[in-house]
Amino acid sequence: MSTYLIGDVHGCFDELHALLAQVNFNTERDTLWLTGDLVARGPASHEVLRFVRSLGSSVRMVLGNHDLHLLAVFAGISRNKPKDRITSLLEADDADELINWLRRQPVLQVDNELKLVMAHAGITPQWDLKTAQMCAREVEAVLRSDSYPLFLDAMYGDMPNNWSPDLSGLARLRFSTNALTRMRYCFPNGQLDMICKDSPENAPMPLKPWFHLQNPIVEAGYSIIFGHWASLEGKGAPAGIYALDTGCCWGGDLTMLRWDDKTFFTQRSNRREELENSNAPLAS
Repeated sequence: MSTYLIGDVHGCFDELHALLAQVNFNTERDTLWLTGDLVARGPASHEVLRFVRSLGSSVRMVLGNHDLHLLAVFAGISRNKPKDRITSLLEADDADELINWLRRQPVLQVDNELKLVMAHAGITPQWDLKTAQMCAREVEAVLRSDSYPLFLDAMYGDMPNNWSPDLSGLARLRFSTNALTRMRYCFPNGQLDMICKDSPENAPMPLKPWFHLQNPIVEAGYSIIFGHWASLEGKGAPAGIYALDTGCCWGGDLTMLRWDDKTFFTQRSNRREELENSNAPLAS
């Protein structure tokens, strides 16, 4: 019995299937953790959602910002952009079934036995584990409710960018969503910066990657798993924090970590040769 953790799939179904085949993944004995962003940018978002849903209780996933954007597009709140390559999913006969399954998935996973915490973008250093779980439950509850379109319509925006227990309503939900699914950089006091997307060596002072600030959850003995940040190429996080998005949909790799022995496995993107020939960037 093994626990496998895989970075952002982004519609790369063939690579996901091949990566699981490398370790003979078995739904009856193994558990698969997915860092979110199952959909968009890759060629087969529809197939990925169908497959992950079929895994049932053997999968533990979180929602990413692209997954939430898909929900917003399906609800008629946001525009379907051709570069996201989700039209075939939106037009599929089982789209309604898949979308309603997707919006009932969590935004945070915690395993107290394995001492594992997973969120798509990470965990803001302003939260301890109890606060992170409370805020995640609030977002999950509204996504699963009949009022979820109201939340999706209000989730876009960068403010508020500082946590306070006094935050309430849609502002509180927006902060939590940004912290769990969009965050990259923080100011030294933990306040979120939602603008900078540069690599850490090029980020303006005093911004720091969220994982370079003191983190109460890591200090409590947990490891944090995240995706979202393909340009890191899985590098640069300190001990106890694992970056697993290595840009498969951009021509990089799909990366998997077997937690039991900390062994990494990778599957080369099917797009690498195509992008190399076009001189396009391999990560974004």
